[in-house]
Amino acid sequence: METINRLESEVRGYVRGFPTVFTTAKGNCLTNDKGEYYLDFFGGAGALNYGHNDETMKAALLEYIQGDNICHGLDMATDQKQIFLETFEEVVMKPRGMDYKIQFPGPTGTNAVEAALKLARKVKKRDRVLFFTNGYHGMTLGSLAVTGNASKRAGAGVCLCHSSPIPFHDYFRDGRDTASDLEMLLDNSSSGLEKPAAVILETVQGEGGINVASNEWLQRIEKVCRKHDMLLIVDDIQAGVGRTGPFFSFEPSGIKPDIITLSKSLSGFGLPLAITMIRPDLDIWEPGEHNGTFRGNNHAFVTAVSALNKFWRDDAFEKETLRKGEHMRKRLQEIVDSHSGFEAEVRGRGMFIGVDCEDADIAGQIVAECFERKLLMETAGPRDSVIKFMQALTTTDADIDKGLDIVADSVQSVLEKHGLAKGAA
Repeated sequence: METINRLESEVRGYVRGFPTVFTTAKGNCLTNDKGEYYLDFFGGAGALNYGHNDETMKAALLEYIQGDNICHGLDMATDQKQIFLETFEEVVMKPRGMDYKIQFPGPTGTNAVEAALKLARKVKKRDRVLFFTNGYHGMTLGSLAVTGNASKRAGAGVCLCHSSPIPFHDYFRDGRDTASDLEMLLDNSSSGLEKPAAVILETVQGEGGINVASNEWLQRIEKVCRKHDMLLIVDDIQAGVGRTGPFFSFEPSGIKPDIITLSKSLSGFGLPLAITMIRPDLDIWEPGEHNGTFRGNNHAFVTAVSALNKFWRDDAFEKETLRKGEHMRKRLQEIVDSHSGFEAEVRGRGMFIGVDCEDADIAGQIVAECFERKLLMETAGPRDSVIKFMQALTTTDADIDKGLDIVADSVQSVLEKHGLAKGAA
């Protein structure tokens, strides 16, 4: 840690919450340089839905590397890109009746969002994009302009323009219909809201605190977009690739986004890979109009194909994720209910779950206590009050319960320190 603290920029983040040097990882477990094992309920912030070093993906990648196959190819044609596109079409799009063109922007989520925003403005010839309170879409300037968090926005150092925030589902926590509010603003020519090119949203806001949009609300937003000739962009970078159960988080709602962004767990192995899925009639890019040196990642294509074939040829993986998620929600609710001094709300979909603590300091202390007990977790939300569960979807029932036991013990320990536990003086 001395070298890290001495040479790495002050901007470093997760290393401060997890102050140990990790060396190896397998499944849902990491090992540090002292040989200590940590159960991973952090999951690379959503980039490791299938865990660390899956054997099937690793074998495919090693074979590809050893064959002197293409590593870097910009957006040239490679056999592995062709295989990825064919597999994605066969396994993901066709069974869902989807028809999209696939754009390879840069290899990260924010690159996919930047491409989506740029294309929406080009298509509609309008500059404004609507985004939602507590939304998070990346750290580059365009993505920051549609991100709600004030501290992240402040880091831009320049005006973040051509975007407007609107309230997310249940933002006011009083049953207010925010979809109707949006429609009224757009219907009223005196509202001051300029006609936007697009709306961008997450169906479950991850960094925003595991805020879940209802299917009905999503359907209403889609109707508003159609009525007012706006594109609907769904950012499924963290909530997608099975995190909520189905491959795409929006599937249960039946909505049909115009543009979809995917990254994080798309490669299956933690390798950088992002795509922007575009309704075919919207694909009006000129050749090279939006490009980048690392658009497309052949190593990531290899592992992504392996993941799609292993987990998504049928609905068994989805069903298991939903089953495990229900078990987690039940146990977490039991933990909250069994501590009278623990004011918290359990929420989420699938295995995208959060526990929102009324006292944000207690949330941070619980996560820190979990780390001391060899469990990796993080907090989320505007106050960092939400304990966020992002373990691999492949985590066994036994390891889920082991981790939840640690959470229960950590909650008890922190509440005792605050004199809030049952029997505390």
